[in-house]
Amino acid sequence: MIITIVAGARPNFMKIAPIIEAIQKKQLAGVNLHYQLVHTGQHYDQNLSATFFEDLNIPLPDINLNVKSGTQAEQTAAIMIGFEKVLAEHPTDLVMVVGDVTSTMACSIVAKKAGIKVAHVEAGIRSGDLTMPEEINRIVTDSLTDYFFTTSRQASKTLEHLGASTAQIFFVGNVMIDTLLKHEDRFKQPEIWKTLQLKPQKYMVMTLHRPSNVDEEDQLKALLTQISELATTYPIIFPVHPRTKKMLEALHLKFENLHYVTPLGYLEFNYLIKNAFAVLTDSGGITEETTVMHVPCITFRANTERPETCTIGTNVLVGNDPEKITAAFQKLASGAWQEGTIPELWDGQAAARIIDHLMEIYRVR
Repeated sequence: MIITIVAGARPNFMKIAPIIEAIQKKQLAGVNLHYQLVHTGQHYDQNLSATFFEDLNIPLPDINLNVKSGTQAEQTAAIMIGFEKVLAEHPTDLVMVVGDVTSTMACSIVAKKAGIKVAHVEAGIRSGDLTMPEEINRIVTDSLTDYFFTTSRQASKTLEHLGASTAQIFFVGNVMIDTLLKHEDRFKQPEIWKTLQLKPQKYMVMTLHRPSNVDEEDQLKALLTQISELATTYPIIFPVHPRTKKMLEALHLKFENLHYVTPLGYLEFNYLIKNAFAVLTDSGGITEETTVMHVPCITFRANTERPETCTIGTNVLVGNDPEKITAAFQKLASGAWQEGTIPELWDGQAAARIIDHLMEIYRVR
């Protein structure tokens, strides 16, 4: 069996790493299972992308489409054209896509039109917010998928309600957590730790990149001002997304306790997360990692496709509502933040379950 695995942007790398490792373990045991890794090159920061491959011990891609940045339509079109050629030149039994980036949707469409079955890892999650490109990618991908691998029972139920057969749905857990647990002992202190004289639980980490938070000048200025004022006793480490960097430079926004830093590699960034007093973010994936590491997380979104991080994890949604933001910071200061527990099957074995299911489906020996 040959599986074509697609990675498009940094969030995908953490998801494909344990899957490739699970395949390699089967190969060492003499199983006739093979893969080819296609990197669409969707992410604009190739240098940082390279560090993720190195940090996570991911083999270099067999094929790189080098699509780079562009509008949603430009990226989708370029990925589809490039991936169509890949499938024509490199036969495969199954295309595996992960997450919800543009490559996930685009490559699913191309595979199905070529008569190739699609497996979607992290299927069935929904935010209900169609203003998010990722939500559209999820909907389109899941409408074409043959084998759904889910991170929660709720995601599996969502797919059932949408008409997927229970025989197609496999609740396996969270591959991102496979990666987190495997590399937790390898997290490394970034240079800024010493430069800023950081101490465990005495600082916060922030990431912002959603258009609703960073694309409108007044909104970004108001949000950063409030955060800075509420966290006066804590330095805030802010690895700046390129989208946000452009806006910050245009506004000349500077705050004494807000430290802009360049984006960090996986091992360095998660070292900061693990040792932080709290995390401030609008990222879905980071809320999963903070839940497993039991770090309080304030999420500047009105909705989430990962509700388990709120119901049983350490995450609280505040959107960009000033009153909710203030209440969350007050709760942090009081020491009454929810401790949270780890969701079912987020145990580091999700990728192994995925490969076991595929071997059974395809009768691989």
